[in-house]
Amino acid sequence: MNYDLNTEQKMLKDSARKFFSKEADSIFIREMAKDEKGYSKAIWKKMAKLDWMGILIPEEYEGSEMGLLDMVVLLNEMGYACFTGPFVPTAVLGVTTLLEGADDKQKKSILPKIALGKKIVTLAWTEESGQYTSKGVNAKAEVKDDSYVISGTKLYVPDANNADIIICAARTDSSSENSEDGISLFIVDAQNDGLNVEVLKTIQGDKLCEVSLNNVKVPKENLVGEEGKGWDILKKVLLKAAVAKSAEMIGGGRKVLEMTVDYAKQRNQFGQPIGSFQAIQHHCADMLTYLETSEYMTYQAAWLISEGLSYEKEASMAKAWVSDSYHKLVALGHQVIGGVGFMEEFDIQLYLRQSKTAELAFGDADFHRELVAQELGL
Repeated sequence: MNYDLNTEQKMLKDSARKFFSKEADSIFIREMAKDEKGYSKAIWKKMAKLDWMGILIPEEYEGSEMGLLDMVVLLNEMGYACFTGPFVPTAVLGVTTLLEGADDKQKKSILPKIALGKKIVTLAWTEESGQYTSKGVNAKAEVKDDSYVISGTKLYVPDANNADIIICAARTDSSSENSEDGISLFIVDAQNDGLNVEVLKTIQGDKLCEVSLNNVKVPKENLVGEEGKGWDILKKVLLKAAVAKSAEMIGGGRKVLEMTVDYAKQRNQFGQPIGSFQAIQHHCADMLTYLETSEYMTYQAAWLISEGLSYEKEASMAKAWVSDSYHKLVALGHQVIGGVGFMEEFDIQLYLRQSKTAELAFGDADFHRELVAQELGL
């Protein structure tokens, strides 16, 4: 098996590393965590000029039509920089949902604007339970004249405060005993009357939001895919987003390992670098093992998706493994660096926050283990 990057992917990786080193150092990351919006419009425009928003978008809609493997390469570098903002909600969640379910008119209306950096999109799925399951969707959408009227509350919606469009999951039919039936997806203008967004406080400072919909009227033409068949779309979006989030985590893991090894070489105790002590060496060896196994699993899942092959089991395996591994990796890094690592002046605490946020995003490890078990027929 050969997971070496091709020439274009190496160029993408190098350009992304240089971009984030210049535009988004750790001082900037700290500023964005405290910023009301959590992202810089100036940097967003620069990213759009690099065609990053259009990586998954076909050329006919102004995208570069690359693939999820290429997106993983980019997100790896975003994770390395601990970069946050509306990129994943827009370029992964929004784009994937539209590609999986939208009609051509909807795609032509929205995708080119995403590719050019003119529209921010997010997906409102989870509710009070916080679960990415069909049973967790309880918002209602009822037909009234030539529109749907949506009511309900969505929680943990990424960057809804910045979004121009919120794709909302709601029930159009609650009569079926199968909770997967009757879920529909709708394109909702974020400025719609009856829609209210409140930013929630999070450990990382990323902008997860509560979105309240009080009789929000949406034209019938804003239905994404078939009525009542939205779950088929959401399942695919979830797994692709899980792989994308895994890519961010392995990027962060790489940075934490580098910081830890550098510290172990420079920090002296008893007249020698602490990296000469066996316990420290074993911690760093375990960190590298967690990192490289995570890389293999994530890239395998991304490659399968990019090649149009079956990927369900591998995507969930990757997210479950990487979620646990990144958490363990950062914990070991903190053990090596010690108490000073918890001070805000040290960057490793940024990655501890990132690890906890990413661990829970798009299904935690236990959630994805359940999906793998289902693939085994259990």
